[in-house]
Amino acid sequence: MNIQISNGMYVALLINVVFAKAIGVTQGVIAREVGQDMWIATLLATLQGVVMIYITYIVIRRASHRDFMATGELLLGRWFGKIVVILIFAFFIGAFAPIMITFVYHLQEYFLPDAPVSLFIILALLVGSIGCYYGLEVMARTALFGVLFIYLLNGLILAGSFREFDIKNLLPVLESGFVQTFESSVAFDADWAIATMTASLLLPFVKDVKKHGAKLSVTAIIATGLLVISWSILEGAVLSAEVTGNYTVSCMKLARNAHIGTFLQRYEMVMIAFYSVSALVQVMMCVYGSSMAAARLFGLTNSKRMILPVAVILGVFSDWIVRDHFRAMDYLEQYWPMIALPIAVGLPLLLLILQALFRKKLDSALSKQGA
Repeated sequence: MNIQISNGMYVALLINVVFAKAIGVTQGVIAREVGQDMWIATLLATLQGVVMIYITYIVIRRASHRDFMATGELLLGRWFGKIVVILIFAFFIGAFAPIMITFVYHLQEYFLPDAPVSLFIILALLVGSIGCYYGLEVMARTALFGVLFIYLLNGLILAGSFREFDIKNLLPVLESGFVQTFESSVAFDADWAIATMTASLLLPFVKDVKKHGAKLSVTAIIATGLLVISWSILEGAVLSAEVTGNYTVSCMKLARNAHIGTFLQRYEMVMIAFYSVSALVQVMMCVYGSSMAAARLFGLTNSKRMILPVAVILGVFSDWIVRDHFRAMDYLEQYWPMIALPIAVGLPLLLLILQALFRKKLDSALSKQGA
């Protein structure tokens, strides 16, 4: 392969595709279900995310560093490969709506309430499509800047919220019970699903993936989980779970409350400046994943030809979802987990089982291809 990304770029891309949505929209969903135990649900989901991405790594490694689409074709032929391609295409189309819910509601509700929804979606897709056109390495370098801004933002939020922190707001622990708290972690599992499917596309391009792939993948999930858990604790302790649950983007409410001294008051603009790179990386990866799948579906060797058609589909679908707030919340809380988890969990497990059943066939196909 001519394209390669460094270990740091891979980790940075995975952190970026989860962070922006998870700290606000996802925490609000969890808070409405289990209140102050949202940080425990986030922790449980992180452990599940580690398992999900490790299974993905095993599938990629056993297929000699081929992605899910190529692996499916090697195992059961062209038509099964097409089915895998369609599932991946549908996943990234579906994933784009929650990402746009986060992006649009951050900007529209707090800064440009009179601006049309389509304006935010078009601008996001324009930047995302340009990044996708210039290639994976450019997107990966952008993700490195995104991670830098993420850690700066976390540091500022921690420093600015320290005086308002009230641990009593996090008590009692497990008031909703362990079972309900575990069930509520599904909201965050849907975010890990995006990381898992993104990893399935990226792992074949990572240097020394056989040696470092597992460690890098798990490290990315744990690092992201710790970042997000810090927000869930702060939102619960500073705002309270009740207030967090009342906001679509609770992280913006936390940023509004944060302050350092007399002159640095309210972090909304700081948060938007630091958060935007991460949000745009999410957009880039959705365009990249769906355009890659569309190119495989139509037998094209160059996925760049599918960027424009895919961007139109992404834009139309997300505009329809985001324009109606009630439809957006219903999709986010009810339909998206039911779409994301069967694909992101079921597909790697199915491929892993098929690899075990058709091991000789897979080895033969790989040897013929010189793998």
